[in-house]
Amino acid sequence: MLLTVLGCSGSIPGPGAAASGYLLEADGFTLALEFGNGVLSRFQEERPLFSMDALVLSHLHPDHCVDVSSLYVARKYHPLPPTGPLPVHAPAEAHSRFIAAYAPNEAERSSLDFTDVFSFHGLGSTVQIGPFTVDSAVVAHPCEAYGFRISCGGVTLAYTGDSGPCPALDSLASGVDVLLSEASWTHAPDRQPDLHLSGREAGELAERAGAGRLLITHVPPWTSREDVLEEARSAFGGPSELVVQGGRYEVGERT
Repeated sequence: MLLTVLGCSGSIPGPGAAASGYLLEADGFTLALEFGNGVLSRFQEERPLFSMDALVLSHLHPDHCVDVSSLYVARKYHPLPPTGPLPVHAPAEAHSRFIAAYAPNEAERSSLDFTDVFSFHGLGSTVQIGPFTVDSAVVAHPCEAYGFRISCGGVTLAYTGDSGPCPALDSLASGVDVLLSEASWTHAPDRQPDLHLSGREAGELAERAGAGRLLITHVPPWTSREDVLEEARSAFGGPSELVVQGGRYEVGERT
């Protein structure tokens, strides 16, 4: 399983840096995970425009999904459009959310459907998406939000999405080869609960789970990436690193 980072800037895009967007590839299948600000541009730098086979979204905050509006335009109006709708696995309000994000007034919103371009599927259960087995669970965030456990060919990656510490993350991350974890700030007692992980909490999650490797993502431009990584390494005894835009990471079995 190959993980490619299209964007990893937390909460907003940073200077020259796209917000959340990742690709998982195996057996010739391309699964896009998140599609935030700037990700469609980055996707086209990495792959042909219509080469993704499915899209999974953890939640519907703009930094994780706003470029779906542009993806709609591309798939709807390109002179050589793809055949059939793109499967989108997302929270329940995704259909209405993307119509509202795209159309500026009620008259246009009422005329749109989007299901000719996207086929929407809910989250909260185990689904097979191409060669990937995807388990999702509700995590601690202000809106309907999910974390994921994605397996293929005997290897497994867990992705926290955006979440504060919660039992669902421990379950999803248990024994994984790679934990892709957000860490949006350094640890402090006054941090808002049920919103994000600190670097220390990401490391503690990886340690409890017995993860083979910790990859840290979603660090906002105003947070020190080095301080977040130092916190994570102080709590997790295994290998850990900050992901970078354009980075490629093999998710392989541990020896």
